Amino acid sequence: MNTPCYISIDVETAGPSPSHFPLLSIGACRVDDPEQAFYVELRPDRDRFDPDALNISGLDLDQLQRTGTEPALAMARFASWVRSVTPDDAMPVFVAYNAPFDWMFVQDYFQRYQIENPFGHAALDIKALSMGLLDIEWTNTAMAQVAARLEISIELSHNALQDARDQAELFRHLLAEMAAKTGLKNP
Repeated sequence: MNTPCYISIDVETAGPSPSHFPLLSIGACRVDDPEQAFYVELRPDRDRFDPDALNISGLDLDQLQRTGTEPALAMARFASWVRSVTPDDAMPVFVAYNAPFDWMFVQDYFQRYQIENPFGHAALDIKALSMGLLDIEWTNTAMAQVAARLEISIELSHNALQDARDQAELFRHLLAEMAAKTGLKNP
């Protein structure tokens, strides 16, 4: 079996669903080496937006129309980057905090632009892992709550790359916790 190569991913979007709103940015880094990173801002492929989503990310649709990368090219570059940072004997694992949200946008864009998803059809959700590993209720899985429980400080910037790096830090702490509880060297 291949060794997992954990890759932390965060996205910023113009709304809650890829069927109606564009993906605006992708940030990613290797969990074990956050300096191996990827970031891209995408040219919106449709006009619909939720003002609250744009307020959170601080991204400007007009600016992205002028400077954003064409989505097909952005996704091809992302897939290429994932393959380039994944060792030959490893498989890339999509890791995110609230993975269902980030995953649905990334998967939709890979499908929409006919690019093979290097992650296959799976994602690892840090929130769900936190719930099971730390024996906490779902209502206590906000990133700030989990970070406090692990005695680290994380404040979301809503920059996709910085958030991916922060998620990677949180996930490294959870892996260490898992190793301590299970005795596994490389969970």
